[in-house]
Amino acid sequence: MIARRVLVTGATGFVGEAVVMRLLLDGLVTPVAAVRRSTRLAGLCPIVMFDLESEVGLPSFDNIDTVIHASARVHVMKEVASDALFAFRKVNVDGTVRLAQKAAEAGVRRFVFISSIKVNGEFTRPGCPFTANDTPAPLDPYGISKLEAESALKDIGLKTGMEIVIIRPPLVYGPGVKANFSRMMGGLMRRLPLPLGDINNRRSLVSLNNLVDLVVTCIDHPAAKNQIFLVGDGKDYSTSELLRYLRAALGGKALLVPFPQGVLTFSLKVVGLGVVAQRLCGSLQVDISKTKDVLGWIPPFAPEKEFKKTALSFLDVHRSP
Repeated sequence: MIARRVLVTGATGFVGEAVVMRLLLDGLVTPVAAVRRSTRLAGLCPIVMFDLESEVGLPSFDNIDTVIHASARVHVMKEVASDALFAFRKVNVDGTVRLAQKAAEAGVRRFVFISSIKVNGEFTRPGCPFTANDTPAPLDPYGISKLEAESALKDIGLKTGMEIVIIRPPLVYGPGVKANFSRMMGGLMRRLPLPLGDINNRRSLVSLNNLVDLVVTCIDHPAAKNQIFLVGDGKDYSTSELLRYLRAALGGKALLVPFPQGVLTFSLKVVGLGVVAQRLCGSLQVDISKTKDVLGWIPPFAPEKEFKKTALSFLDVHRSP
């Protein structure tokens, strides 16, 4: 009997690699890692070369039951492409469509797409979290490209019968996280006073472990077929609360100075940092009740413990020799 195989794209990335490692640990299916460069997964599972940006060359789908598509051109704070939307579409839409069409032609049963909460929008009003049934309202090229990829996948599913599952995570954190979350921990380590002691926003996050658990759940759950799910830790935090949790996990106390939130937001916008102001002071909440109700899924990992794991991993990497 041939073991079921699950193809994971973006398997050298933060989420994709974690999915592969979880599948290896569970031992119920054989993960096939689709990568575009050398990987430390070599020797642990089958490896195939795949570059989402390339218009030629797709991985083999021999005996592949499910595709977990985690590869993408990701959102960055400082865009370098002259036409950002074109760059995102070329990878996140065109590349995804090529992959999904080939998968459907090969008889792949289910395609799990890691999308983004940016499909819903950039911010929420207090007490009005995003839901899976909201009308999409992406505001930046990354979010637009993810929405267009979702729409294309739904069309492919309707035409071919391949089951499509879409997962929209907010900010993902966990051991090894980079980008803004890592920079935030680096700033806390410098012990500088920060005017962020009185931010009363609410933001949803999802730990890498919780996201991966939902992804794995969606491989086989019959109720996941052709559904969109939001995912989160099930608990929201203000920026001030999050910084205090992380600083405590890093060892010490955050030097957060109370400062009027309105004044801070205005000041950042004046100097051209409106996006930073939104991230620090704005709210972005997600309602995961559909995910819980349809799948019977509850985030199994407590966020406070996940914050600590993330901080300890950061310290291990940045500890002086």
